[in-house]
Amino acid sequence: MNLINGYMVIVTAIRESPLRVVLTAGLILAFAWSCEAAPAAGGGGPKVRAPAAAGLFYPKDAAELRQMVQTLLKGASGLQVPGKIRGLVCPHAGYVYSGIVAAAGYRQIDPSIKRVILLGPSHHFPLRRPSIPRVTAYHTPLGDIPLAGFTSELRRLPLFKCIPEAHHREHSLEVQLPFLQVVLKDFEIVPVLTNAGDPKALAAALAPHVNENTLVVASSDLSHYYSYDTAIRLDRICTDAITRGSFSDMPLCQACGKQAILTLMHIARMKGWQAMLIDYKNSGDTAGGKDRVVGYASIGFADKKEISGKMKNSLSAQEKKALIRLARSAIEARLKKGTKVERPQAPSPALTANRGCFVTLHKDGRLRGCIGTIEPVSPLVECVERNAENAAFDDPRFPPLSEEELPDTDIEISVLSVPEALPFKNGEELKQKLQPRVHGVILSRGFHRATFLPQVWEELPDKERFLEHLCLKGGMPADAWKDPATSVQVYEAEVFGEKDF
Repeated sequence: MNLINGYMVIVTAIRESPLRVVLTAGLILAFAWSCEAAPAAGGGGPKVRAPAAAGLFYPKDAAELRQMVQTLLKGASGLQVPGKIRGLVCPHAGYVYSGIVAAAGYRQIDPSIKRVILLGPSHHFPLRRPSIPRVTAYHTPLGDIPLAGFTSELRRLPLFKCIPEAHHREHSLEVQLPFLQVVLKDFEIVPVLTNAGDPKALAAALAPHVNENTLVVASSDLSHYYSYDTAIRLDRICTDAITRGSFSDMPLCQACGKQAILTLMHIARMKGWQAMLIDYKNSGDTAGGKDRVVGYASIGFADKKEISGKMKNSLSAQEKKALIRLARSAIEARLKKGTKVERPQAPSPALTANRGCFVTLHKDGRLRGCIGTIEPVSPLVECVERNAENAAFDDPRFPPLSEEELPDTDIEISVLSVPEALPFKNGEELKQKLQPRVHGVILSRGFHRATFLPQVWEELPDKERFLEHLCLKGGMPADAWKDPATSVQVYEAEVFGEKDF
């Protein structure tokens, strides 16, 4: 990471919003005030859009830029999307801030991609309609990227209006290009800036051009300039809405590229794609302070058919035993001096993959604590260790577990599949779709959210009672589950405990 740290010298003034540097530096590129960039030297050559963010958001030296991108791709982690990624939500801040999050998605895209539709906001100039520049290529220090041939056809549609001022200094699309140039070989782009208009109509115009060799990228950061903890809460609303495909919750999302994201979500609905959170961080995690942060997420979209059934029943008996030992030793280490946490040595890929999990404690057959993480945002071993401690000592419903109670306490672990949206028209249809003892259920409505694990069906086998209790748990009216405006997701759980071994 020496290269990245060295580059911090160049961008320390950028902080969480590199846009301020662009403004204060008075960066004005020599473009004609038309939808055409300056022609190449000689006067009659192809019109190429020159970079505006090189040297500010990322290095302007080609070798340094390539090395930085490769370092980010190698160092990135996050959820591995089961299936070919068809769409990505990626951040667009300076690479020292958001590059590691963007890389978590880009490292997974299929190198055979030949076309990339880029959607992003215009930060410098307001747009009432989507805008596509009249250029033949975009240039970065890594070379030229041609525009797709059908781009001129799109530009002539009444839906679009070419606004040259919006493209001249805009970074939201440009910062995606070096990642694509390193990961892909020969590809073409369709650059679209969008701040307003009907995202569904834009999606309908673009969808016919989305084939097996197309990637759709929505460029967006999340919340801006809140405290670290507040940003996490606000950004979770946004990432939850995107991964659930919940358009009704998107007004609460504070992403700057919300129109681009909504367009991608509509394309996903048309194409049968499902969204999955790959990685989330904010500038307080990467290269900034924690007082005023900006949120970043990488969210991948893949075909639902490719995702279905994966990440379920994937652990061996040996791996389950290792997780049980890990959970108990994590609790013992907090209670008994000199006790060490028994983390798996050379853990298998199944244990290091990002998974959601819950740890449940029972004493004398009664619940003694249960805490978990629904989204697959951390390696399974870390998820189990953290939630074992939380269930024992931080469940607000119970006092902290004592050393005297530990011998009589049983540990159960639930490893979750990736939650999937469950659309429904009314309460009756929802009840028909739910599978008792199979589905864990997540209900979301605005700022309210709650889940029941599949095991809860044992206590509440009646579907209406199950859903009513879940609504009340989340601070919602008991009948909120009947309203299609309430978002419903389901998941399955691989459940095992100490009694099984």
